[in-house]
Amino acid sequence: MIGWRRALLWLVLAIPAALMLQRIASGEALAMDLYHPSGEMSVRLMILALLPGPLTDALGPNRFLRGWLAIRRNLGVAAFLYALLHLVFYVLDMQLLSAMVSELAIPGIWTGWLAFALLLVPAAISFDTAMRRLGRRWKQLQRLVYPAFLLALIHWLLLDWAWGPALVHLAPLLMAWTLRMAMRRRTITTRSIA
Repeated sequence: MIGWRRALLWLVLAIPAALMLQRIASGEALAMDLYHPSGEMSVRLMILALLPGPLTDALGPNRFLRGWLAIRRNLGVAAFLYALLHLVFYVLDMQLLSAMVSELAIPGIWTGWLAFALLLVPAAISFDTAMRRLGRRWKQLQRLVYPAFLLALIHWLLLDWAWGPALVHLAPLLMAWTLRMAMRRRTITTRSIA
């Protein structure tokens, strides 16, 4: 991607974070008020990072999907950064390490910590040098985003108990994965008939 386009992408991705930080700095919002927006933004960006792969497999490459694939790593790193912001808001709200440790036994809390830990690995190696050095292993490590995404959804469900919004966020991925499986089966059936 051309340098100015990447800079513009990162500027757009940073706007929600800047608005959240402005709200907390101005006293308009408390840290706890920003848990949900920062976490939801992380999940949305994970979805945007995960969607182009199965869509390209199912529909074949086109200009739009190739462009989307080109920014997939940026979206994944941004998802991690919003998860980090989510964690920062949690730490600011809890204030004491002992308070955070006392909550670790709660399933809704430890699933969030585990999702964050799993996202840390792909985010840490999301640059070209790591890709070259790790070779095939790079792609395997990047796949940690799938269990991280599922854990993030479980974290959301266990803390919010709002099934509707979580399922709405999951729906595009389920449809894309279903479409990819259907197209693969169709290809296998066509090959076996021929």
